[in-house]
Amino acid sequence: MKFFFISSNSTEAKNAKEKYVSKYGQSDLAESEIIVPIGGDGFLLKTLHDYKKYQKSFYGINYGSIGFLMNDETEANLNEVVKNSQSIKLNPLQMIATNSNSEKFESIAFNEVSLMRQTHQAAKISININNVNRMKELICDGILVSTPAGSTAYNLSAHGSIIPLESKLLALTPISAFRPRRWRGALLEE
Repeated sequence: MKFFFISSNSTEAKNAKEKYVSKYGQSDLAESEIIVPIGGDGFLLKTLHDYKKYQKSFYGINYGSIGFLMNDETEANLNEVVKNSQSIKLNPLQMIATNSNSEKFESIAFNEVSLMRQTHQAAKISININNVNRMKELICDGILVSTPAGSTAYNLSAHGSIIPLESKLLALTPISAFRPRRWRGALLEE
């Protein structure tokens, strides 16, 4: 198997990358079969975003603090470990936003998309899902839509649900909701 190893900037991740490159070699990115990010969940998400155009498989090795998305390091043969690993397809969110000057911005997100207030006043947000108004007015600091891959990051900090990676759900989570005060968000089908 041809691997392309990349690591976060931590000393431990850099040392691990050197160890893996020495043992398995470093393939050119374009010729590799598997991209191996070595670091934490945030580094994996950044690597997914940076290298998505190559349409390769990723196998992350945890050298971060949480590791919800990453695999534990093992002394077993990496070729066998990758071959026998469970495959999970991550579906990114596509965001299309329009600012107050009617300029459109497009991007994808593997973790979450958030809408945040830009003044000192609370935001008043109307929630429409599939062209149906689900909440006339949410007064809050913001709201985020999280994929399963992003559910343990900002979404969890905002008291949203942790979503299993293989599920077809998104978390809709308010940020510092004022009204309705006890609304904790919703789970949506992709």
